[in-house]
Amino acid sequence: MESLSGWLPAASAWEALAVVLALAYLVLAARENSLCWYCALVSTAIYTALFWNVSLLMESALNVYYMGMAVYGWYQWREGGDDHQGIKIRALRPHHHGAIIALILVVSGVSGYLLQENSDAAWPYLDSFTTWASVITTWMVTQKILENWLYWIVIDAVSIVLYLDRGLDMTAALFVAYVLIAGTGYVSWRRHYRRQYLAHA
Repeated sequence: MESLSGWLPAASAWEALAVVLALAYLVLAARENSLCWYCALVSTAIYTALFWNVSLLMESALNVYYMGMAVYGWYQWREGGDDHQGIKIRALRPHHHGAIIALILVVSGVSGYLLQENSDAAWPYLDSFTTWASVITTWMVTQKILENWLYWIVIDAVSIVLYLDRGLDMTAALFVAYVLIAGTGYVSWRRHYRRQYLAHA
């Protein structure tokens, strides 16, 4: 118990830093600023450890993936595209989204069942859903796919339940802000996307 009581204040300080950096990431991403990926790299490294310590195993694994995506996303936004000047915003067709959603539900069901039967993971199905949906949606961000923001609104809303249950109150509050910022990000990117479309019409 003494070691646990000593860990909690330190964990709260790390969580606070991760929250600040995660907010900075999202605000910068909404502005299409590639500096967002630096914030993402450090924030997700912190969250990898925090989630492991509260038995959100899939969330911890997810943040290892986020670290890799932070590096990949930075490269795509700065050097990607045919002209190596960075990629532009694009939108997917409805049937692509149907396939993406079906994939998320299937793999979430499978991994949720496996976690429930073989681990002490908390909320295995919701944990799996937010994890797999986030894996795919993070890739969408690295590719500047417009609709990523709509996916994040759903993912973030579900994540709030997980974090409140695990006592990560600051992170839950962060995800409330995420829902609002994701809405703003979608509006901003859609406006920019329309300008791109008109410029090439």
